Amino acid sequence: MNHEWFVTLAEVENVSAAAERSHVTQPTLSRQLARLERDLGVLLFDRKGKRLHLNAAGQIYLRHVRRAVAEIETAKYELAELVNPVAGRVELGFLHSFGIWLVPTLIREFRGQTSQVAFGLAQGAAEDMLALVLSGDADLAIVSPRPMSIDVGWTPIMRQHLGLAVADTHPLARRDQVTINDVRDESFVSMETGFGMRRILEELCAAADFRPRITFESAELATVGGLVAAGLGVAVLPVEHDSQLPPGISMVTLGGSQNTREVGLIWKRETAMNPAAARFREFVTGWAASADRGSDHPDRAGR
Repeated sequence: MNHEWFVTLAEVENVSAAAERSHVTQPTLSRQLARLERDLGVLLFDRKGKRLHLNAAGQIYLRHVRRAVAEIETAKYELAELVNPVAGRVELGFLHSFGIWLVPTLIREFRGQTSQVAFGLAQGAAEDMLALVLSGDADLAIVSPRPMSIDVGWTPIMRQHLGLAVADTHPLARRDQVTINDVRDESFVSMETGFGMRRILEELCAAADFRPRITFESAELATVGGLVAAGLGVAVLPVEHDSQLPPGISMVTLGGSQNTREVGLIWKRETAMNPAAARFREFVTGWAASADRGSDHPDRAGR
């Protein structure tokens, strides 16, 4: 029996809505539920009038059904792969400046092995990329730092050193190294809430027991750089050799135990992944391991 209807009913907890989504009539869905509960010998929902609420038994059954549905979908993908092993499409999300070198490099080298795989690309803030993966609109996403959600898998790609961006005229520009505690009284220019570097800044400051005084924020790195160059604040950014920042900025090494950030690949757990996306995930894992990218590449970085 196809149990996708049960997953839908468990998610919406409404027979009419679930029937519409499952393209069956309401009486048909009600009979399917009654038959299932009779076969299992246990009620899966608590009834309050016409309202349903998934109970403890239902939650257990839902967990196993989701796994079973995922396995069936995986089998379908593998059969399609058997028929056409080189075709497919990968929906990939990533942070904006990973599009400068990381994403093009990975796609170029991957397509050197499987040239017929197509890619759909989406860029945005870390939280937006997480949302795309969880909704199923993206198969995979390259983000930093690691999301706190337990619903996504994670494989590391590389680490990047962090630095403090200051105007060339700032007194700290002459320093070889600073700690986050050295700038606790400074004004900060930051990416907006939802971006990975915003979360990293806040966590760095929290570890030093202070809240950063953010005077300007932006969704664009170039704007952050321009504001720093104008002397309107300092910013914590990944260090990169081929800088995309405007002139007038000095990058000072950030010392301390939390002076790097991890970049990695995420995907939704317990969800069938199409063969093209699965191959790309495997490729990225091998690519990272073969180059020993435990620390950032000497001349490449992203935000």
